[in-house]
Amino acid sequence: MRARNDPGQYDELAGEWWRPGGTFELLHWLAAARGALIPPATRPAAVLVDAGCGGGLLGPHVARLGYRHVGVDLRRPGLEQSAARDITPVNGDVTALPLATSCADVVAAGEILEHVTDLPGAVAELSRVLRPGGLVVLDTLNDSALGRFITVTAGEGLGIAPHGLHDPELFVKPRRLIDEFRRHGVDLRIRGIRPTMTGLLRWLTGRPPAGGGPFGRMVPTFSSAVLYQGRGRKREGYA
Repeated sequence: MRARNDPGQYDELAGEWWRPGGTFELLHWLAAARGALIPPATRPAAVLVDAGCGGGLLGPHVARLGYRHVGVDLRRPGLEQSAARDITPVNGDVTALPLATSCADVVAAGEILEHVTDLPGAVAELSRVLRPGGLVVLDTLNDSALGRFITVTAGEGLGIAPHGLHDPELFVKPRRLIDEFRRHGVDLRIRGIRPTMTGLLRWLTGRPPAGGGPFGRMVPTFSSAVLYQGRGRKREGYA
């Protein structure tokens, strides 16, 4: 039996990245919500670093924004799917990004921080590759009793998440994440998000919406107790 948070699971689930209504359906909704936080590029050579890019789900949501989209991930099967979607693939760890300092205009970190065993190291690297004035956008799971129950107890029990994909010991409290980014000159603001209930029910019951497309989407909510987004800029003067 695999240990929780074993990254090898993503190799076994590689066929799910782009399967409509598949295991990673909610990740598509999160990618769309993350992409909505990213503005168009303001210079011709702008770079977007997609840390923990998986199968490249963010790609369609930023394709027309003018960035060179660089995807970094540990698992090659996901990188191969990213490359097929015009994302420059880089095999690497988010705690030791094989990228130059201040190379990125935007750093996206979607559903990856709750998987890293060295959160300070990951935040340091995400901040290092971000240029002064650059933007970081992220989403992750809250280290709260409700977050653990919804994601692991209920989520795995209902089949919303594959068994063992998450280790709740790695979930991240918003205050801790804000403080870690502040150490590197990034002022992070957070807000809670959640899936639409109608979309979630459609997906769980296998009833896709008429006309195709995603089963649902992510929407802002008053509570960050389960799932939240972060958005922040790196202050000038920080390398």
